[in-house]
Amino acid sequence: MNRQRLHPGLVPYLVSLFCGLFLAIAYPPQDLSFIAWAALAPFLVILYNRDGKIALRSGIIFGLAFFLGTQYWIYFSMNRYGGLSFPASISIVFLLCLYESLYMGVFALLISGITKRISIPLSLIAPPLWCTLEYLRGHLFTGFPWSLVGYTQYSNLSFIQIADITGVYGVSFLVILVNSALSDIFIYLQKRRAGAPAHIWKPLFSLAVAFSITLVSVGYGRYTIKKLDGLKDGRKIRVAVVQGNIEQDRKWDSQYQNSVLETYMELSRSLPGKKPDLIVWPETALPFYFNANPELHKRLTSFVKDLSIPLLTGTMLVRKNPATKPNNPYSISNSALLLDGNGNTSYQYDKIHLVPFGEYVPLKKVLFFINKIVVGIGDFLPGKIYANARTEWGSFSTLICYEIIFPDLVRRFFKKRGDLIVNITNDAWFGKTSGPYQHFSMAVFRAIENRKPLVRAANTGISGFIDQTGRIRDRTGLFERAVIVDDIEIHKTGSIYRRFGDIFSFLNIGITLFIYGLSISIKRRI
Repeated sequence: MNRQRLHPGLVPYLVSLFCGLFLAIAYPPQDLSFIAWAALAPFLVILYNRDGKIALRSGIIFGLAFFLGTQYWIYFSMNRYGGLSFPASISIVFLLCLYESLYMGVFALLISGITKRISIPLSLIAPPLWCTLEYLRGHLFTGFPWSLVGYTQYSNLSFIQIADITGVYGVSFLVILVNSALSDIFIYLQKRRAGAPAHIWKPLFSLAVAFSITLVSVGYGRYTIKKLDGLKDGRKIRVAVVQGNIEQDRKWDSQYQNSVLETYMELSRSLPGKKPDLIVWPETALPFYFNANPELHKRLTSFVKDLSIPLLTGTMLVRKNPATKPNNPYSISNSALLLDGNGNTSYQYDKIHLVPFGEYVPLKKVLFFINKIVVGIGDFLPGKIYANARTEWGSFSTLICYEIIFPDLVRRFFKKRGDLIVNITNDAWFGKTSGPYQHFSMAVFRAIENRKPLVRAANTGISGFIDQTGRIRDRTGLFERAVIVDDIEIHKTGSIYRRFGDIFSFLNIGITLFIYGLSISIKRRI
């Protein structure tokens, strides 16, 4: 009986495909974080000393499997709320993931090229190169730092405390370093089995480096958690989060305006226990333009005055444009307002980093055919001020929706002051997909990077409280009405990342350029 054997030429592509899929399931909601420590090792092995074209294709295949596996949920927003057909939505998501996969193609091409030219352990080049490309992906063309490898470890507190120095990229570095060490061991054994020259120092070096850095990181993490948990000089404030669970189809339907507002007010009246210092409602919780509907405006401010508790809420604000824009007389902003205990507006923040194709269309004159998405979801004017709210108990800043996924943006709000991070969002756009779980997990890192407790209010979930060590103190489920209250400890703590930003990423860029420059200056392997 003849057995059909797999064609050797397909092996790199199949390995890349399965590695991408395995890495994807390490993210929430599956939360198989341990897989991330080894999922990339086979991928790195097949890139070692590989032909450039094969490596490039392998990287793109890996990227497509990985990014489609972690970002498939984007189609839901476009199809359900953006007015696009299912095929059109899937096509746009595929194109986005294909673009992101080009970064993986560059990673694969450079790994294969460098290892063909110089005899270098993967542990020296793969981690800094990977982190360089993650950083670039998060900044180029407005940036989209979703699916960073470090996020797989959001629940492993001892491993991720280094983020207060390196940002989330340091955790990505650690994960790729361990994968690289495993790859170097396998490559060494593979060469020995084939009778080819093999240097034992490479796997030993990689093992020693990976073990040492991991040990130091975990030690630092445990020490830091113990130190922060032992702080005694903090001030306690009570914060209540209201999750209205309003269906997206009803949020802006005029016949539901009163019932939506009443839902939030009724939930706020039913707060358990002692009176809170602050109530937080989600992004665009108000089903009307706050400054353009006198009747509902008065109803809300009277409610806050009667309750005598400051309220932070998301809303849309409408502004009249100057006469120089006759075709566009009004602008809308996605904003957060703080109403004090007397119902007066004491703070306003307009969302700075808008969602491309969701809240605005980049290159609108060129991409005129995508206007339909923006009409369906909303067209907004970006804010320009990193506003900080001041209260009797301290100060806080608000990040709206996916602004929380940008480490450097969050850091800018807390460079000089700030006691609390507040993230308001409406993840109803994502439906019952992995999107809300991944979005919530990223907030853990913003708390650690800035060493500030974080409050999150989401329309349909996941809302929650995260302390300055990244510990999730409480959280809601998806698509449920809920009110959660927590006593938050505020400390005057800081971090290296908050003060200096992405110096670790710049170091990775420098190392990558140095090793690449070294490789192209050498014509033959050392």
